[in-house]
Amino acid sequence: MDVFTTKSGTVRGRRAARDHGIVVVRGLPYAAPPFGAFRFREPQPPDPWDGVRDCAAFGPVAPQSAELPGAPVWSPGDEDILTLNIWTPADGPGDLPVLVWIHGGAYVFGSSAQPDFDGTALAGEGLVVVTLNSRLGFEGFGHVPDAEDRAAFPDNRGLLDQIAALQWVRDNIAAFGGSPDRVTLAGQSSGATSVACLAVTDRARGLFRRAVLHSAVNAFATQEQAARTTAEVVAEAGVPATRAGLLATPPEALVAATDRVCARNAQDPAAGQRHYDPAIYGPVADGVLLTADPLEALAAGAGGAVELLVCHTTEEYWLLDAVGSSAKITTEEQLAVFAADFGLPASLVEGHRERLPDAPVLDVHLALHSGLLFAEYSARLAEAHARAGGRAFLARFDRRRDRTGRRVRAWHCADIPFAFGNLHEKSVHFLVGGPPGEADEELSRRMTGAWAEFAAHGDPGWEPLGESARSGDAVRVWRTAAEGPAGGAASGVRDGFRDLWRTAGLPLLAP
Repeated sequence: MDVFTTKSGTVRGRRAARDHGIVVVRGLPYAAPPFGAFRFREPQPPDPWDGVRDCAAFGPVAPQSAELPGAPVWSPGDEDILTLNIWTPADGPGDLPVLVWIHGGAYVFGSSAQPDFDGTALAGEGLVVVTLNSRLGFEGFGHVPDAEDRAAFPDNRGLLDQIAALQWVRDNIAAFGGSPDRVTLAGQSSGATSVACLAVTDRARGLFRRAVLHSAVNAFATQEQAARTTAEVVAEAGVPATRAGLLATPPEALVAATDRVCARNAQDPAAGQRHYDPAIYGPVADGVLLTADPLEALAAGAGGAVELLVCHTTEEYWLLDAVGSSAKITTEEQLAVFAADFGLPASLVEGHRERLPDAPVLDVHLALHSGLLFAEYSARLAEAHARAGGRAFLARFDRRRDRTGRRVRAWHCADIPFAFGNLHEKSVHFLVGGPPGEADEELSRRMTGAWAEFAAHGDPGWEPLGESARSGDAVRVWRTAAEGPAGGAASGVRDGFRDLWRTAGLPLLAP
């Protein structure tokens, strides 16, 4: 049956093109459009409807300037952006485990409509898969100054949208064959950090029992830092730095101003940390929804009831270099300035150089930045959770490919098409190095199966971290069969740098 009844009204889905045994419902509103009277406020319930709502197309994406392969773009006037999509087995037995996905994109771009995130293959493993859109950029994370009532204009609106989507899942997913008591929340990059934030906030407690985090990003702002970002953006937009000024400024003007601020930082070596990674938004320690960085909160025992599956790639930052979104660090002088800007000790730089003796300076920088922004932070989230008594699994994605003179590394985002089972989508071929081979298909089946087993039973297929929480104790390394074993510590990790970071410490970064 392709018709479902929610608390807001009845919807009709379609059979998935790749598997007619799966029904997909797209563009279903979980909250009201966050504009007009609702702009910069907490998400509000969606308006109910009469009759049967046809949910054949994805909903509009959040305000952004990105144009991503195979995905819709945002246009001014697109306001009904708080929607979600559901893939469910047509003849499922009911009470199925649910996986809810939050996309990445530096908190400023991306959407659930990206072909990478088609849920057909995962639904074929016996899951009900939900993907969602939430507010991004200033609409989702910009600090609104001069608010007479801080609660009326909260900082973390994007996270509040995600909580509203989880509440919608709790109240409605049974109609689609899913169990509201068996929800796993998953995300990658900024989506993974969003998941980590929701795992440690009281507002989301009880809405999910497990969490999958791929390549969580080390970025968390204080209110003072968020206020400084607002000052930069409104100055660039040429509008008053007030609540009224922002409310009178259309979303496209704030998107354009944000892009100009990021571009200026990228071109200015004196911009400090923002010169290297120009992302300027992220979760805010507002003292209400969030009081501490997720790493600190997990170490203190917050979110202890949530089981974690954490993964990162072994060459994260090489993607950002390949797409031209990071600074080119090609001289020893530039590398020394980079290390000073982030407070990295000389021993850490020298250690990386020793591990890469024949590599150019750029590769040493990319290896350092991979650990600083993604890999080390992700691993420490799992370890902190395990030390505090939580259940945590750790994995690393290390699949690489050489084809027609082009080397595709185990870089940021390359793991997600494997886990979703979407290797044949042309839009992901840049990430994974072209159409998949048989070994790639087999690796994808293993990764998709691990997600499904973790969501269903809390066991992805390897041992959790022990209380000592040294990642070498239990780690799954994702490779093709031709690249080597996918076992634990005995298999090692190529170009691993974890021991260097353990002695050097990890500075917590702000967007």
